[in-house]
Amino acid sequence: MSKQIPLSGLRDEAVHAAARLGAANDAVDAAAAAVLGVNRTDLRILGLVLEAGTLAAGPLAAAANLSPAATSTAIQRLTSAGYLTREVDAADRRRAVVAITATAADLLTRLYAPIERAGRKELARYGAAELAVILDFLRRGERMQLDQAARIRALAAGPGR
Repeated sequence: MSKQIPLSGLRDEAVHAAARLGAANDAVDAAAAAVLGVNRTDLRILGLVLEAGTLAAGPLAAAANLSPAATSTAIQRLTSAGYLTREVDAADRRRAVVAITATAADLLTRLYAPIERAGRKELARYGAAELAVILDFLRRGERMQLDQAARIRALAAGPGR
């Protein structure tokens, strides 16, 4: 007869498993950054631009939680590395936007597409009701993490530091 884990024990294990998943994601991103020869901030910028297609510096800075100066420096590094291009915004010819290069898109696809395929394979094990719970947990977890990041940033900016 198998021993049943109490609900509090399951919650504890879920918290620890989520932390280990976050650390594993971090390890993947660190490995990808090393392959690309960029730092983690630059990798995040590449991901944001890849997802958006094109981004102006202001919205990119906001999405990456960076200052305009830090964003400009990162864009310059990534442009020099051949991973981003600067081009005129088709919607507003007075504004420049950055876009991912074919080289960067190819490298990012080679690095991350196998992970997506493996993740889809894992998710195929679950039915619709289970996937709905997983999706709810992930969405709530993302929101909670972003709220905690904002709380921590506020501590850095506030009195008593």
